[in-house]
Amino acid sequence: MLDISELKKNVTTKLALSNQGEDLTVNRKSSDNTNSPARKTKSQLAMIGPSIHFKGELTGEEGLIIDGSIEGTIDLKGNELIVGENGDIKADVYAKTIKVNGVLNGELYGVEKVHITHTGEVTGNIYSPKVVIEEGAKFKGSIDMTQKHNSGANLNTNSPEKLDKQIQSA
Repeated sequence: MLDISELKKNVTTKLALSNQGEDLTVNRKSSDNTNSPARKTKSQLAMIGPSIHFKGELTGEEGLIIDGSIEGTIDLKGNELIVGENGDIKADVYAKTIKVNGVLNGELYGVEKVHITHTGEVTGNIYSPKVVIEEGAKFKGSIDMTQKHNSGANLNTNSPEKLDKQIQSA
């Protein structure tokens, strides 16, 4: 039996990866009705397009590219976030790595690294052991590279005292 949603997902994945020059072998769906997804690669990221506007708490367990606008909180549980050039984010962000090509207003908690490209604009504080700010980038805030900061919505606070308590108890 043909599952059209699985077929669409596999074709979309294959097209996205082939556009990046990667070879992809799509696994066929097994007869026991369990999904056998295509081989995952590091380049597979979910995407929020430029016409999408979202308010609230956005969570996920995979990487994400945002070209739309988000307002609230973004928690990617140790995965990658890329803010595209059309991205307009007003949120506190928790991710393994954060790359900003667009506009981001909020606190950035990068477990491994925060990278602001020459087209990026960040207003807010950065908490990460590694920070890259390219020539031409715009940044207003502070950078804290001294402590290990956990990724997760449990750090969602604007109070430095509460943040320090949560980090120390972790």
